Amino acid sequence: MPAALRAAWGFTGIFLLALLWMAAHALYGPFVMPRLDETLAAVVEVVRSGVAARAAITTAGQAICGWLIGCGAGLALALVAGAWPPLAAALAPIATLLIGTPPVAWMVLALLWFGPGGGIGIFTVSLTVAPMIFGAALHGILSRDPALDEMARQFRAPWRQRITDIVAPQMRTALTPAVASALGFSWKVGVMTEVMASGTGIGGELALARAHLDLPQTMAWILILLALVLISDGVLVLPLRTSRER
Repeated sequence: MPAALRAAWGFTGIFLLALLWMAAHALYGPFVMPRLDETLAAVVEVVRSGVAARAAITTAGQAICGWLIGCGAGLALALVAGAWPPLAAALAPIATLLIGTPPVAWMVLALLWFGPGGGIGIFTVSLTVAPMIFGAALHGILSRDPALDEMARQFRAPWRQRITDIVAPQMRTALTPAVASALGFSWKVGVMTEVMASGTGIGGELALARAHLDLPQTMAWILILLALVLISDGVLVLPLRTSRER
């Protein structure tokens, strides 16, 4: 699908979401869903005050740093495990256990180990992302075409060329959706950690708005968070997605 058409459909989806918002306000009232214009005014207020920028930088630092660390660790382990099947068999159940462990459990452990200011968000996000990337990357490696590996051996291709020209393109199909999902989970886990532990960033502002029973302010911070998620997806994942399509 062309980029312009994809963008048009994306804006259509956002417009439909705004219509649903207004319908929910009309049906259930301001105690369930605030007015859209009231929420947008709250967004403008926190952006003008500078609070939004400080909170966004804090949350983005935790979410994206944890995502990068988790992606790097998961991909590196998958490359090694793909080359050595016994290691793949040993790590597969560990990855399953890590995926099944709730992020809040890692957050509690991080609080006990590092204290409230010890990078809890980055630690929790990394442990959430790494097994997801490991499983997807390992699946892509193990499902690659063996004839291409045989061709590389026959032509004595160097190992770097084998990774960049044979392994990476075949692994990308399985890895791209996992990378996108992991980025979304990174924002969720990072904000959850801020709400429950550190009290900083967007999560801290959400907790403050909840304590004040300020529904428009709460929805404003949710909108800011969603905007950051879309921006990070467009910057970090969209190039990978479009290169896979090509």
